[in-house]
Amino acid sequence: MKTETFEEKLAYSKALLEKLMDPEITLEESVKLYEEGLKTIKEAQKLIEEAKLKVSVIDQQNQTVDEA
Repeated sequence: MKTETFEEKLAYSKALLEKLMDPEITLEESVKLYEEGLKTIKEAQKLIEEAKLKVSVIDQQNQTVDEA
């Protein structure tokens, strides 16, 4: 199973939003798309948090090197 990047998840979320805006979509389809969209956004947010943590660790390591 391929891990999607943040950018892929964002693009997929936008595609889901476009489908949700279709006036021909049924209520059942819209609920499924909404649910899938929320899941994808949560996954993207997790990727952002992981990236923030990595950057924070790198910054701390650089500060330690600079202080030495």
